[in-house]
Amino acid sequence: MNAHKHFHRIAWAAVLLALVVIVFGGFVRLSNAGLSCPDWPTCYGKAAWPVKEHEVAAANAVFERAVEVHKAWREQFHRHIAAGLGLLVFVLALLAARRRRFGLASVAGAAALVALSIPAYMGVPGLMAGDHMLSLALFLAAELILLTQALRWSNEDGARLSTLLLAVIVFQAVLGMWTVIWLVKPVIVMAHLLGGLTTFSLLTWLAWRSTPNSALLNGDAGLLKRLLWLGLALLVVQIALGGWTSANYAALACGTDFPTCNGQWLPPHDFREGFVLWRGIGVDYEGGVLDGPSRVAIQLAHRGMAVVVAPYLLALAVKLIRTPGLVYWGSLLLLLLAAQVALGISNVHFGLPLWVAVAHNAGAALLLFVLVGLLARLRAPEPGPVIE
Repeated sequence: MNAHKHFHRIAWAAVLLALVVIVFGGFVRLSNAGLSCPDWPTCYGKAAWPVKEHEVAAANAVFERAVEVHKAWREQFHRHIAAGLGLLVFVLALLAARRRRFGLASVAGAAALVALSIPAYMGVPGLMAGDHMLSLALFLAAELILLTQALRWSNEDGARLSTLLLAVIVFQAVLGMWTVIWLVKPVIVMAHLLGGLTTFSLLTWLAWRSTPNSALLNGDAGLLKRLLWLGLALLVVQIALGGWTSANYAALACGTDFPTCNGQWLPPHDFREGFVLWRGIGVDYEGGVLDGPSRVAIQLAHRGMAVVVAPYLLALAVKLIRTPGLVYWGSLLLLLLAAQVALGISNVHFGLPLWVAVAHNAGAALLLFVLVGLLARLRAPEPGPVIE
């Protein structure tokens, strides 16, 4: 890629910020602060959050949900750093598309439509009430422009991937809004988590591919990449189950028992009810709405998938360690896997301490970083000249 001489540096800054957004987002969710700002994108009508006594009193007079300053700052700060990430991705898309026909106009135009959709959603005091249909139309138009151009452009200079990333970031913002207005609906919370990790993974790919001399040449690259793709697929399923566990407040459905659950190997469970994705709108899901057997089923599914994923990643790490040139990455994968398993068990055994749960969330992102980074960098050596 040769989008810009500083393109890869900006991409790496975005990778780091994306990791911060994911980890802090986990902190917000796990500390039950996801609904601490009842409106979006403001927090009790403010760009920051109510702090002073008269601000809190004024907010409490207008909004049904009482202000909890110690939680509100977490939610709104998370929104601000996510907006900063969006700005970095926008810059990457501009740099990558600037040499394409109508490239700058497409990216800037889509961003302008997104910017207009926010006041359309909120309304302008004294001028217009919020128009959700207009806001949705502007958002869909922006997404259509970005996705159309991403499909048209190649990725030689990162144009396709950068534009796709911008489309994902825009959709992430909408998921963040739905998380609030649909009262931490589990399927939206899980989708928001997966969207954040997708953004992080795509940025990791883009950063490695745009970094000069980052390729890892290996004669077994084809086989290794197939093994890595399978490992990535298994890890994504496990992350989705972890997100579903967290969104349904099922992390302690088995109490503090491990490896048994509530003193049994197979306690009463209800998989059918536990995995109903859509339950309608208007229900406040904070704290969870499922009964004990449904939450137990979710916890058992997460544990059961761990029994599949952990041995596979262990075998993959050993394979990498035995491969010349990949000892470091295999060792890192092994270390992260051991830490992730230990954190998962500690979550249960110690009753879900906040820092352990947040670290477990970060561990999933770092495992993705290793797998995606290797997939982006591994190449088979170019065939040498034939000597007759």
